[in-house]
Amino acid sequence: MTTVSSMAQPATAALFISDLHLSQSQPCTTQAFFTFLQQRASQAQEVYLLGDLFEYWAGDDDLDDPYNKSVANALRAQSDAGVRIFWIAGNRDFLVGTTFAETTGVTLLPDPFVTDIGGQRIALAHGDMQCTDDTAYMAFRAQVRQAQWRATFLSLPLSQRKTIIAGLRNDSRQAKSMKLQDIMDVNALAIDDLFDATGTAILIHGHTHRPARHASIRNDKQRVRYVLPDWDLDTNVPRGGWIAIDTNGAIRRFDIAGHEIPESLQEHEK
Repeated sequence: MTTVSSMAQPATAALFISDLHLSQSQPCTTQAFFTFLQQRASQAQEVYLLGDLFEYWAGDDDLDDPYNKSVANALRAQSDAGVRIFWIAGNRDFLVGTTFAETTGVTLLPDPFVTDIGGQRIALAHGDMQCTDDTAYMAFRAQVRQAQWRATFLSLPLSQRKTIIAGLRNDSRQAKSMKLQDIMDVNALAIDDLFDATGTAILIHGHTHRPARHASIRNDKQRVRYVLPDWDLDTNVPRGGWIAIDTNGAIRRFDIAGHEIPESLQEHEK
């Protein structure tokens, strides 16, 4: 007789991560990512990288760097094994281009992007485009996302680009220290506009480093917004995690140790 416990569990249709901020100075976080790919991603049909996989990306000609090559090889191993990997650019690695995609087997997606997984229609985004209260950042974002700015910047020598990026990161840290935390979070109206524009009732994004499940009602219909955590296993209090959707459409959140986060511990909007 077949029992409930012996029945096959639904397969993992997709996994979602963001904001790992990988760099050579974060060896524990890097190893955790490699372990995630080998133990988790390898069992999934699809993996979505929703931005800021790297602490920064100066251009695809930096793929020759041994550290960057190790990350690219780890992604390639999973794509070669049949896992479909998708990428939405973050504010740190929006210069990832077609050479990186071809090297890793990753498919580049626009932001936002709508997909159907396990019977669920879902909107995906990095999340920075919805931080409209941070007007200084939004102006900077509009500038650097222009095709002409990108072409001009990428025409500079790699070493010069890295120097410029280091300066921008330092300026960003100083600016953040002077901003209210709520200004750097997503704007509620921008989130509603994203739901309206995509015609979805489920949104997954990162960027804010405020992992949660937010549920709200609009026009008598529930909308659910999942926020991914950032990863950092090189500090005294490790953090990170992912979201999984199975082939039946069930959505679950996991902490960095692989423990499912109970519904009762998830944050909800009223």
